[in-house]
Amino acid sequence: MSAGWVAGVTRARALRTRCLGAEGIGEVAASPTLDDALRYLAATPYRHDVTSVVTPAEGQRAVSATLLWHLRVLAGWQPATGADAIRALAAGFEISNTEHHLRALAADPRALPRPHFPPYRLGALAIAWTRFARTRTPSELRNALAASVWGDPGGDSAAAVATGMRVSAALRLAATVPDAARWAAARLALLFGREVFVVGRRMPDVSTRRVARLLGPRAVSAGSYADFRQALPATARWLLKDVDEAADLWRAEARWWKAVERDGRELLRRSHFGPQPVVGAVAVLSADAWRTRGALELAGRGGGLGDWPAEVLDAPG
Repeated sequence: MSAGWVAGVTRARALRTRCLGAEGIGEVAASPTLDDALRYLAATPYRHDVTSVVTPAEGQRAVSATLLWHLRVLAGWQPATGADAIRALAAGFEISNTEHHLRALAADPRALPRPHFPPYRLGALAIAWTRFARTRTPSELRNALAASVWGDPGGDSAAAVATGMRVSAALRLAATVPDAARWAAARLALLFGREVFVVGRRMPDVSTRRVARLLGPRAVSAGSYADFRQALPATARWLLKDVDEAADLWRAEARWWKAVERDGRELLRRSHFGPQPVVGAVAVLSADAWRTRGALELAGRGGGLGDWPAEVLDAPG
């Protein structure tokens, strides 16, 4: 047992107190106005930056930034293996930065300006963001991606880069964090299913080949959603159980987060000092932030669940 793992796991378990939890999330969701929800959050672990929020999108961004801060602090207490795991689990922040950067590079100067958020401050969790931030054209960005561990996305369009980076992140997560391999495969199935059978957009060949590494060639070559679901490996098939139509894939996202949180809590309960409690802490913190962002969306609409399914805000017991 190394001193690094003792400190890292102790910090991971302490971060459980940074979750809002089902009761707090319910309070935010039931707030009659966004201001009421933000006043509630100002007395919680999500208080950082919420005082300057005026829109639901800004509130959601502040929640995500708080999550990132907790992950950066957690990574700083880990030995190298633990920090690598957190970096793989936090790859979505670098993807978000890159997507916003590409959108700015490709923006039509005659178009109405879109809401602008500063890049997430990734610190030691950055993979290649500092190189990407220096690019000045979409083609430069694609070349920078191709020269990094993210790999060539197969195009420089927003869709190609977004899907390419998400596919690469899922493969890296499955390889780097064995306890998250099931999450990675299922998330990849959700991504592929949406792109191909909901949006009706063919992925670049390079991304399709990468997807096949986790989901298998039969799944990626399926001609229908039903065939795709049937061809999935067990590591991903569970997510689409009872999701009979591609149009209902949005329900699978709530199921995915619920499974991640449930698994994360189990990993946190492991008694030994090693990566599992750390991975569990990241999962629980991330699921809590996802539900809190959903609750803010509801508050911005006047509070209450309304037409939203209960599983979006429901935390596993």
